[in-house]
Amino acid sequence: MDALWIALTVVAACLGGWPVTAGILKLSTSRAVAAVELAENGKERTDHDADDPAADSTADFGANTAPAALAVTASDSSPPAKQAQIGVMRGGLLIGALERAAVVLAILTNQPVAIAYVVAIKGLGRYPELKNTPAASERFIIGTLASMLWAAAVAVLAKVLLL
Repeated sequence: MDALWIALTVVAACLGGWPVTAGILKLSTSRAVAAVELAENGKERTDHDADDPAADSTADFGANTAPAALAVTASDSSPPAKQAQIGVMRGGLLIGALERAAVVLAILTNQPVAIAYVVAIKGLGRYPELKNTPAASERFIIGTLASMLWAAAVAVLAKVLLL
């Protein structure tokens, strides 16, 4: 019976983590957050910009919801040669599910050190894509933390209930 509960815990962490992570990523690019960021940069945002996902260059980057490539620019004052064309990070949905499964199994088997391996592998694997795009790096960190915290919460709850 414990094996069934462990399997259900892994499934709940893997499948439930996607909407939680997507919601937190959406919150991180909400109008309120964007308004604060734009105020800090000294640029006003119009209502038209707020409704246009292309106006926010980080709108769906890394959320695995947009198949098309997104353009990211450093700032309005940077020369066109400095603009980088990047795509949505491929495999993020599968990587996230595997990451959550690994975290749950590490906690349930009393091997918390394994979580450090997961973080290291994920970070090193994405490093080439992230090193020149601060917006993508920020979303990567937010998404990873949200995903791992969800998995850890589900695993700890299951562990408490299985005792």
